[in-house]
Amino acid sequence: MILCKDKNRCSRAAFGIIAGIVVSFLIKQLFFATPSNDKILIQVANKLNEQCPVMIDRETRLDNVIALPDNTFAYNYTLVNMVKDSIDLRVFEDYMHPMILNNVRTHPDLKFFRDNKVTMVYNYRDKNGVFITKISIPPKEYQTNQNNGDKKKIY
Repeated sequence: MILCKDKNRCSRAAFGIIAGIVVSFLIKQLFFATPSNDKILIQVANKLNEQCPVMIDRETRLDNVIALPDNTFAYNYTLVNMVKDSIDLRVFEDYMHPMILNNVRTHPDLKFFRDNKVTMVYNYRDKNGVFITKISIPPKEYQTNQNNGDKKKIY
């Protein structure tokens, strides 16, 4: 038991110790803490957006990417030679979904996303900027058995 004869002096010392601990914690968090997934996703989006827009193939342009809340990363594409009315949505989605899912599961550049259970969203617009569809690949989908034949689409 520590006895303190001067209560004012002891309370200042206790306050100083607590303040020192708080300041030390804040300095660690601000300067030495590992960035959160949200911050990393924002940094990745900023870096990718420096190169956008970019043609992926002769039909598809990547316009930009967005880091969204809830550990979600979105790619925004334009189909530069198509209009929505000329696209059979079911055929388009049935064609694109397995390709996107395979890419999310296997592409080495997406390892961080897989390891950190990021939901991947792919938005498509036509050449006039009209929204076509959104294909969302949540972690539970890309982390399942690749040979089970199940396809889950979330819109």
